[in-house]
Amino acid sequence: MFNKNLPKIEFIVERIQFIEKIIDRHKYVTKALLDEIEAKPAILMHLSQIGEEINKIDNEILEKLNLLEDAKGAYNVRNFIVHAYEGVNLALIEKIIKEKLPILKEKFKRYLDENNKF
Repeated sequence: MFNKNLPKIEFIVERIQFIEKIIDRHKYVTKALLDEIEAKPAILMHLSQIGEEINKIDNEILEKLNLLEDAKGAYNVRNFIVHAYEGVNLALIEKIIKEKLPILKEKFKRYLDENNKF
């Protein structure tokens, strides 16, 4: 049976990995967020895509992974980025990248491993 949430979760994990690659190229989150030409817009776009996509995942899965509140927060961050781009609090974005994304990635990767059996 096809799990419609798997492509969404794969997309989110991929966006997190893109953010990690951007940060690796700049060595530090702070340094990446100060790159207004390339890194900052890319990171904010990936975060907004994560927020948009996580909002489409079934609540039962988010509850099972203990991510329901994080999902709501991700969607709120998405709204803030999309509607108040110039006013984005970079310290908050840095905190999200350092503290929330690794947890989100780990839980979603585990879910994919457990549910992507052919």
